[in-house]
This record gives sequence, structure tokens and C-alpha cells, in this order.
Amino acid sequence: MSQSGGHNGRITEAIPHITRNEALIFERSSAGKTGAEVAPLDVPPVEAPEVLGKDFYREDIDGFPEVSELEVIRHFTRLSTWNYGIDTGLYPLGSCTMKYNPRINEVVARLDGLATDHPYIPARLAQGCLGILAETARCVAEITGMDAVSLQPAAGAQGELTGLLMIRAYHEDRGERRKYILIPDSAHGTNPASVTTSGYEARSLKSNDRGCVDLAELERAMTPETAGLMLTNPNTLGIFEEQIREVCLRVHHRGGLVYMDGANMNALIGIARPGDFGVDVMHLNLHKTFSTPHGGGGPGSGPVAVKRKLEPYLPTPTIEETGDGFYKLNFDRPKSVGRVRAFYGNFGMAVRALAYMLAYGADGLRQVTEDAVLNANYLRARLSTAYDLAYDAPSMHECVFSDRRQAARGVRTGDIAKRLMDYGFHPYTVSFPLVVPGAMMIEPTESASKAELDAFVDALLAIAQEVKEHPEVVAGAPHSTRLSRLDEATAARKPILRWKPS
Repeated sequence: MSQSGGHNGRITEAIPHITRNEALIFERSSAGKTGAEVAPLDVPPVEAPEVLGKDFYREDIDGFPEVSELEVIRHFTRLSTWNYGIDTGLYPLGSCTMKYNPRINEVVARLDGLATDHPYIPARLAQGCLGILAETARCVAEITGMDAVSLQPAAGAQGELTGLLMIRAYHEDRGERRKYILIPDSAHGTNPASVTTSGYEARSLKSNDRGCVDLAELERAMTPETAGLMLTNPNTLGIFEEQIREVCLRVHHRGGLVYMDGANMNALIGIARPGDFGVDVMHLNLHKTFSTPHGGGGPGSGPVAVKRKLEPYLPTPTIEETGDGFYKLNFDRPKSVGRVRAFYGNFGMAVRALAYMLAYGADGLRQVTEDAVLNANYLRARLSTAYDLAYDAPSMHECVFSDRRQAARGVRTGDIAKRLMDYGFHPYTVSFPLVVPGAMMIEPTESASKAELDAFVDALLAIAQEVKEHPEVVAGAPHSTRLSRLDEATAARKPILRWKPS
């Protein structure tokens, strides 16, 4: 592929920068224009401070745009065409599992009685909804090999915190005051923060030369003050922990518990169950593994699954069968870590996830895993001629390369990612995991077709050739986006979080 070619056509002909006419709807404003007819006021007028209170009222806001309905529609429709989304192209973000969200899931979640029931409806009138939650939990328990599940946590990170709080409650219930949680250096990025938030101290565990838990390091670190191990499997290098049974045995031998971050469960469904390895508690991300909407601030869902010894500590309430075909919410759980989310979590996400699981069935979910792993290894095989593999160990659902070869010519992983945008692709995960200098972390998921994978590979191979011949082109990318390279350091340190009238 030449420098001026890409799967979406020519890439060196930059899209013009936003003009004044199309940039901001505020600049189209003129006094008296309106897009709505408001009925005459039929109540006495009241000043805003009297209604909101002075603490919630700002007097410095003025200059709201006065525009027509057509201008508003065209403005936001145009903005929507500038977005990149899972419906428009591949999202190769490693460790994020950005798969397609089937539309049938959205249809089911909007059915009357599911989308319309109020959260405060009595349990006796919400039997259908409680049944869906109970069935979702049963499916998750079967898939993970665990004994009990709470769907209450609203995100993966909250699931992590919930699981760690249960580990703490378990040890304290036994009269043990342990201080530390071990975290491999290949673990998921949110783990250290969750450990600290739960009141433990995180201790890093160095990986071996294959990118897995080093058993000798684990043995040294597993002291009587260590509450347990928190690992991701497959880890963020896309590598399965081959000695996971031995890892769990050694932690248990010292009285600790094993927490598994289930962010990468898309590599295991239908093939292997963490509960069978010896894992005591784990969370899953419904928005990753089971195709519920991902990103945009939520709503997310991070169910927590536990073995029987941790079941008493699950968040309250739990959903239980009454024995006559009905369900109830059980609040009488004296050892529970308490409620972690209002009501019973994000119900709509459970509906979507259950629709996904039932549509595929057991054989289909296994096929999802096999396709995801196949796609990742196809990328690995084709790209390894141009980019350095971080580890030789077999890849699961994602593969991790290093920019070492390109860095020798002054081009780093972030430059390559930005150049991908010129070829019409969303960048991969940049510079993570931290144990790989210049990491290029790629996860195609099962959603990508071979044709799309080939186009993505062709783009990365073309970029590798550009680095050899014209490294300045890659180092200055992107060239065809509406905005060129941004000052990311200033954006991070001095963010502009709201519009201010000029």
C-alpha cells in the first residue's frame, strides 16, 4: 500500500479544517431566531434563585444561541458523522473488548415491562424483572464456574472493589487483620486503585520471562499479612497463566484468597472456567464480554461471582427463589458488605447480556471465544514481520507488540496510532501494559471479519514501511483529520470542561 493509499481511499488529501461557518452553533445565532413555540405563561413568574436557591444559580451565563430548529438538527447531525464508533469501524483497543452490540439486545431491553417498570415497584409486581436478573446470574455462575453472583456493581472497577471488600470481610470474620494484596505487573490497570480504595496496600509481583506469575516471587511475597492475589487471566499481555492452578494452591496454602479480574473473559467463555482453576472471587464486564453498550460514561455493569465460602458477604439485597416459583429480595444478610449500588444495579444491562447469552447458547458462546482468539492470532502472524512481539508465549484474544524497531528511527507507538487514523482506523491501546516499552496492544474481538482484519494489517504494514522511508510523515500524523495533532499535555493539565461565553 502506498503512502497516499488506504482502505478508505487517499489519505494525504487532508479534510479541510473546520470553518467558521460550521464550527460552532453559537456563531450562527442571531437575536429573535427560535426553533420552538412556547405557550404563554399560565402561572405567576418566579425568579430562578427563588426556585433553585442562590447556591445553585449562576448569574454569569448569557449568550445562549438563538437558532432555528433546522440549524440545530443540521449541527448535531453533522457532528454525529464526525464520530468514530463500533457501528462504523474496527475498535482494536487491547484489553477493552470493543465488540459489536447486536440490535436485538436493544429491542429486548426496550420492551414494555422491562424498560418501563419503576425501580421502586414492589417485588411481588416485578417478578418478571427479578426472574431475568436471577437467570442472568445463573448463566454467569455457570460460565465462570462459581457458586453465587451479584449483578449489583455498576462497573468493572466497582466489581473489583466489591470483591476486595468481600475478601476483607472474610478475613476479618476469621479474626485475621491482613494488610496486603499482591498484584502482578501484568494486571489490569484499575487493580491497584481498587486495592487502595478497599483499605489494603498493593504490592507488585514481578512477572517471569514468559509474562506470567513467577511462582518463586509469589512464594516469597505470600506472607501471613497478605490477604490474597489479584490477577488478570488472560493477563494484559494477552497470555494465559499456564500455572494458574498452582498459583491458586500456593495462595490458599498461606490462607489467602485469589481474585481474578475477568476483563478478558472473552478469551475463556465456553473453554475454561475460573472457578475450576481455584479462583475465589472475580468480576466480569457485561459491556466487554456480553456486548452491552461500552463507553460514553455508562451505564456499565460489573457482576461479581464468588465461591460458596464468600457467598455470605455478597452485597445486599440478593435475589432468592421462594420455593413456589416466585422471587424475593433478601435484605437479612448480617455478614454482607452492604449495598454498593442503588436498587439492584443497572437492570437494562442485565437484560441485554441475557439476550446475548441466550441467543448464542453454549455452543455459540464457545464459538465467540474461538473466533476472538483466531482473529488475534491472525493479526499476530501477519504483523510480526514488521513489529516486534513483546513475548513469544501463545496469544489469546489479544496480542502485544513493541515499537522497538520503529523507535530506532524516531517513531513511537503513539505516532503509529495517530497515523492509523489517517487510514480510517481507530488506534489500538497505546503504551500499555507498562511492562512493555512502547506497547502496541491490539484486540480485534470476534466481531471483525477477515476482510476488515486484512485492511487493518495492510494499514499497519504500510505505516511500518513509511517509518523506514519517510518517518517524518508518521511522526507528524494525523494529517487527514479535522484537527491535527493536539497538545495532549496541556489538555490533560489544563482541561476546558465547560463552554464559556466569549
